[in-house]
Amino acid sequence: MLEKDGNHLNYIASGCIKTGDGELPQRLKIILDSIGEVIATYQPDQAAIEKVFVNVNPQSTLLLGQARGAAICALVARDLPVAEYTALQVKQAVVGNGHAGKEQVQEMVRRLLHLEGTPQADAADALACAICHAHGGQGLGGLATAGYRVKNGRLV
Repeated sequence: MLEKDGNHLNYIASGCIKTGDGELPQRLKIILDSIGEVIATYQPDQAAIEKVFVNVNPQSTLLLGQARGAAICALVARDLPVAEYTALQVKQAVVGNGHAGKEQVQEMVRRLLHLEGTPQADAADALACAICHAHGGQGLGGLATAGYRVKNGRLV
């Protein structure tokens, strides 16, 4: 969760939703309910989410897609506009290299948000997506993307 004040980004909060072990429908409900709690607590006016990638393991890709779907449903059910970004776009926006490693993303998120410690990888990924959105994505940054396409993680 970030707040944009002019060109400055303020860190508000971050974390990870833990679904634990259990049947898939109950785990998806935990995601749905937990995101609803985050929205109720922080009252964001926009959301950004990373687009799903095709994994080597089709089962993992399917599960990730279902979790992502639950997250998107939680957001749109509360009338939040949802912007979607590829991992390449996020890494390009935050690190300057669409093929940056996790550690590079974590370090740049720490620096850009002036955090005292390095965020966990999952939290850093989410914060990086928010930074991408704020710095010229489809909403907070106000970059007009109509008429452009994405090539190698960049607008062209």
